[in-house]
Amino acid sequence: MNLLVDLGNTRLKWALHEDTGLRAGAPVDHSRPLARELASAWGDVPPVARVLIASVGRPRLEAELVQAVRTRFGVEPEFVATAAAACGVRIAYARPEKLGVDRFVALIALRALQAGPIVLASVGTALVLDALDASGQHLGGLIAPSPLLMQQALLGATARVSASDTARVVEIADDTEDAVRSGCWLAAASLVERFHFRVRERLCADAALVLAGGAAHELAPLLRLPARVEADLVLRGLALLAVVPAAGGEPVESGDS
Repeated sequence: MNLLVDLGNTRLKWALHEDTGLRAGAPVDHSRPLARELASAWGDVPPVARVLIASVGRPRLEAELVQAVRTRFGVEPEFVATAAAACGVRIAYARPEKLGVDRFVALIALRALQAGPIVLASVGTALVLDALDASGQHLGGLIAPSPLLMQQALLGATARVSASDTARVVEIADDTEDAVRSGCWLAAASLVERFHFRVRERLCADAALVLAGGAAHELAPLLRLPARVEADLVLRGLALLAVVPAAGGEPVESGDS
């Protein structure tokens, strides 16, 4: 049995992986002491053979995670790194290590799920867009603030603009709270649609649109394109890397990160 860990900017997601598939655990909020949270989350987890980690977290959090794994399971965690190619995905970047490992692993999961061109829009702390062609070639992507981050930036930089938890997303707002929320969410939706259009133009073919991340279900109804939401793509990609040798480079590193 393997333990798979997705260490993100705001929370840690994990799952147990064995022949029967993935069994996801409850996400961990790492704004609280991580060692204590993981001791509680992993209290009933049986022994594991390997621990694979995809991390975009801060070095301090990575160090705490490493220590928690060593203490609880007595194994050395393995940090996945972006490679030029793995599991049928070939990265567009001249320096593959510059591509976030969460993007790399999510694309591996998508490639296994569906043949054909794919656009992935991940909505978490950031809005991250990536595209694959039918052969698994990564075309590149875009990164922008998420709607929530846009809203926070706007509120932090203006003295008389306010927000409300009850604000709506509308095409033309007639009060400030609705205008702020609508502007941020519709900007994100428009960027996704523009990116998808450019990918279709480049490939001269349609592309499936997949949404991921904590705000995917909020973004989906705002799009004028058919889209489906896929959960836990990073964990699903880690499961593939745990059993499939990488092509064109070894994307897993043991030891401290």
